[in-house]
Amino acid sequence: MFSCRVSPDTELRQLQLHDAPQLFALIDRNRAHLRRWLPWVDAIRGIEDEEAFVRRSLGRFAENGAFDCGIFLHGKIVGGIGLHLIDHTNRKAAIGYWLDEAHQGKGLMTQSCRAVVNHLFSDLKLNRAILYCGMENARSRAVAERLGFKLEGIHRQAEWLYDHFIDLACYAMLASD
Repeated sequence: MFSCRVSPDTELRQLQLHDAPQLFALIDRNRAHLRRWLPWVDAIRGIEDEEAFVRRSLGRFAENGAFDCGIFLHGKIVGGIGLHLIDHTNRKAAIGYWLDEAHQGKGLMTQSCRAVVNHLFSDLKLNRAILYCGMENARSRAVAERLGFKLEGIHRQAEWLYDHFIDLACYAMLASD
């Protein structure tokens, strides 16, 4: 099980079934905000959908080591971050993240992402961390840039977002960076 203290007030903790009600409430409050950039928001219609997500996530962790964490501030979930499927052969993984609108602009995501990157390189001994961000998602792109990720290119019309395609910026960092 992955967990990490990011600051005295902030902890990353792998999601468990008992987190589903709090996680669903946070997503439900942030639907309009999250829907601008994340294609999965409409599929989360109730606590049972979050429970199913947590079960799948725990299965991926057991099988592959990939994980999904809640970002807990003072013990309450304010966002999510995780490693998507890890490619152990090529020693790389993509990081995904999202944050409650009310908690943006305070450095929480940059700190959380830094902790995951450190785990990816130091503990998992991977070589490459990847972040995909909507081209127009300035806040998400700023996290990548603050951490020293390099923009490697633009994936044109790479993600279907409800009723249209969006371009994705592809950022990467190497263990040697």
